[in-house]
Amino acid sequence: MYRDRLRETLPRVRDAIARAAAAAGRDPGEVRLVAVTKGHPVEAGLAAVEAGIADLGENRVGELEEKVARVGRERVRWHMIGHLQRRKVPTALAVSDLIHSVDSIRLAQRISRVAEEGGLGRVAVLLQVNTSGEAAKGGFAPERALEALLETAELPGLEVRGLMTMAPLTDDELVLRTTFGRLRELRDALRSRRPDVGGELSMGMTNDLPSAVAEGSTMVRIGTALFGERSEA
Repeated sequence: MYRDRLRETLPRVRDAIARAAAAAGRDPGEVRLVAVTKGHPVEAGLAAVEAGIADLGENRVGELEEKVARVGRERVRWHMIGHLQRRKVPTALAVSDLIHSVDSIRLAQRISRVAEEGGLGRVAVLLQVNTSGEAAKGGFAPERALEALLETAELPGLEVRGLMTMAPLTDDELVLRTTFGRLRELRDALRSRRPDVGGELSMGMTNDLPSAVAEGSTMVRIGTALFGERSEA
């Protein structure tokens, strides 16, 4: 089922990325597709790898661990994109290649300690900022983000590759562009103070991909447009 679906949906998603990039005067190769298999069975991940998708994302550590065990890590990079509880950090570090959702200094400190104590070297992370200001969303508060991000980037055992955000569920182009534009501006301000911080911007999902690409996204997290509606309980 997923193999057949991806034959239709994957070209459409890649074309949407290419069109959004062209409209923004960008190279489509600057935008990485992270296919989100949350709520879908392991067969979705296997089909994605077979279709040539190199990056898979999961929202939950347990589901990530299960799928990594089945799909493997030889041909795919695994992204932890959902909220990460501090008690699950050791497992997350063992099965992910990039954690998108470091949303507080306390979580960053926990990752730093586990990395240092476990001899894991520098763990690749993105710092999540709540640029929409929605109470229901996690992340560093935008009005205090710069200093907090600078403090977080000082922690040993972390390789801060950039920033991540989630936009409100809306069709309002101005709201979307503002949300994503704030993250880009914050990334630029952060890198002007800490050039060793990476330039990644993880932003944009199925419903707001064009706005995210227009504002500089380097990673779009796409699930529904590829795999259909989730079947999770």
